[in-house]
Order: sequence, then structure tokens, then C-alpha cells
Amino acid sequence: MNGRPSSREPLLVTVLVFPGVRLLDVTGPIEVFASANDFGGRYRVRMVSPDGEDVVTAAGTGLRVDLAAAEVEYTSDVVVIPGGPEWPSLIKDDALLDAVRALDARGRRTASVCTGAFLLAAAGLLDGREATTHWRFADQLALRYPRVAVDADALFVRDGHIMTSAGVSSGIDLSLALVEEHLGADTARAVAKDMVVFMQRPGGQSQFSVRTRTPHAKQEMLRRGMDAVSEDPSANHTLAAMARRAGVSTRHVTRLFHDEMATTPSRYVEEIRMEAAQAMLEGGDDPLAAVARRTGFGSPESLRRAFTRNLGITPGAYRARFRTTDAPREGDRV
Repeated sequence: MNGRPSSREPLLVTVLVFPGVRLLDVTGPIEVFASANDFGGRYRVRMVSPDGEDVVTAAGTGLRVDLAAAEVEYTSDVVVIPGGPEWPSLIKDDALLDAVRALDARGRRTASVCTGAFLLAAAGLLDGREATTHWRFADQLALRYPRVAVDADALFVRDGHIMTSAGVSSGIDLSLALVEEHLGADTARAVAKDMVVFMQRPGGQSQFSVRTRTPHAKQEMLRRGMDAVSEDPSANHTLAAMARRAGVSTRHVTRLFHDEMATTPSRYVEEIRMEAAQAMLEGGDDPLAAVARRTGFGSPESLRRAFTRNLGITPGAYRARFRTTDAPREGDRV
């Protein structure tokens, strides 16, 4: 591998693009690295294609290419391999796979986004490694490439010098982890706040909000009540208040939640408030008193009891978890 010409040179990011590439797979990581430069980073991003020609993305947007993959000379600190919706045909493109191999050979880190993992696998670069991809295609990756250990739930996985990430937006998670690796947690945190994203997103690909994972309520009255809780968790959502707003008895509200949601009104309200509190703790620095007030718990002590009961940790400990991307070491998963 050729080294960079000087240690004073910027950190070099090479993004491979091709006709039909998914736009966010490309722009998500680029925005992370560009934002890092506003906080003391020194990234230089270049786009390459197999033949050096400009490309049109799956969204119809044109991308300007700097050079052909074969013309890359200096070692890249990061090689980004995005995916595309037509990945079944892309994995049969010999010129594209040759470009993937050539760039990997000249990269310190090779990172795929979404279905870009299929390109790495087709190029033979994931054999004997752990990897992930978009949850919709994880089974396909495991079936087509049995030598790859596929984790269908991880947001991103690092095995050796190769990192793979899940759905399109997880390329941002992966890139933040790389910024932390290069420049430290403070810089990565500043970038995350600037982009209004989580420093470390909670959960894996199976995460869904309380409102979306609950069954669909058949009764319009019940749907309106549930929406009211989601829209303003800090409001008065006692059983009596919910019944009064709906114009029915407390017994009727309780029966509706039991029959259609398989839960109780109070449990549903607490789940919504927990989700709101988690989001505030993950993405901000508000005092615990403000978090408790704005999410309907009222006091820090009530907030602490709810977190201890539901998660087994305090709100402060939960917030501390999101002060870093907790970038995985070799063989670890996030």
C-alpha cells in the first residue's frame, strides 16, 4: 500500500460511486466528514467511479466524479462503498467489483453503507467476517454468501479494517464512529449535535417508536386519545382526564386499551413518556428537572424511578451512554 505523501496531509476519504447509487448512502457520510472540518477536522473527500465518468444516482441526481478508481494512488484513510436499489445486478458488474477491490487494497478502513455490503461480499472481502446490511436484505446476504456471518440487527459492525452498516441513514452512525476514532468523542459529539442526530442511536435495526409498534386501534376515539399522548407527553393524561376528553367512563377507556392494545392506559402513557425522556437525554444537555417536566414525569425523582423500573439504570447513567459513539472494536457489533 502506498502511504500518504505527508503526515500533514488531510485525512483522505474516497467514495466509490456508480450509476444507480443511492444518494443518501453517498451524501450522509460526506456531510459527517464535512461537518467535522468545522470542528477542527481535516478531511478531504473525493469521489471516484470505475471509469472516471460522472454518474446519475437512483434519485436522478448527477454526481461529479474526480477520477477513476484505477487512478487512485495515495492510501485512503476511509473508503466508502455505498449501495443501490439494483444491487442484484451490481454484484455481477466485474468492473465495479474490480474497483471495490482496488480501493480496499489502498485503504486503511473500508466502510460499506446499506446494500454496499453486497459489493464487498461479491468482491470476496467479507469472507470469514462478521457484517450487516439493511434488515430487509440481511437474509439475502446470508443466503448468497454463506461465508459471511450476518448480523441482521446491528447498526454497524467492524471486523478488522472493514466496517459494514445497515440501512441508508446508518452510514451517518458509522461515519460518526470514524470521526470519533480519528478526532475524539468531543468532536464527534459536536458533529452529531450540529447535524441534529444521535451520537449513538439507541437499539438496533429492530427499533421502532412506541406509537408505531403498538397495534392499530380500531376505535377512532382511542386513536385520538393515543395521539394526544404522543403529541404532548407532558400534558395531563390521567385515566380520568383521558376519559373526560373522550366523553366516556374511565371503565370504558380501560376496557378499550385492554381489548385493542393489550395494555393499560397508565402503562401506555409511561411508555410514551419514557421514549420522550430517552430522546431528550440522548440528544441534549437539559437538566434532569427540565427533562422530567417536559416529558410529564414532573420531578427528577419520578423520572429516576421510571428509568430504574423500566431500564434498570438511572437517567444520568443512560445519558452517559450517549456521550460517545461507543465505536465497536474488532469483532464487536452496535
